[in-house]
Amino acid sequence: MGDSSTSGPPISRAAHWTGLILGLLPALFLIFDGVMKLIKPEAMVKATVDLGYPESTVFPIGVVLLMCVALFMIPKTTVLGAILITGYLGGAVATHVRHSGSAFEIFFPVILGILIWLGLYLCDSRVRQLVPLRS
Repeated sequence: MGDSSTSGPPISRAAHWTGLILGLLPALFLIFDGVMKLIKPEAMVKATVDLGYPESTVFPIGVVLLMCVALFMIPKTTVLGAILITGYLGGAVATHVRHSGSAFEIFFPVILGILIWLGLYLCDSRVRQLVPLRS
């Protein structure tokens, strides 16, 4: 995840490791979620159907999620993966807003997205150049 070897300001070892951990935690959760969608336990299927999606979409949604996370985990495609995960999480937020989900259900995907991008920002000098923080 991330590629700190590109041109740009050097990234400290602490920032790099912090970024890896911050990006890895939501990625592991999303892998677990994707695998559960492939396995399709009754509770997962019921929750998806209760949100208005047909049961036939559970497996394909899991495949898409796992593909997005795989792209995120490959250093050369990390940014593309982060963009696709952001879209996926935006869909989760929209779904929960539409179905009057709890604050946790609505904000948890937002927090995952923030962690993904914060981790990427800390690890990748290209992202730091795109989004420079000013002091």
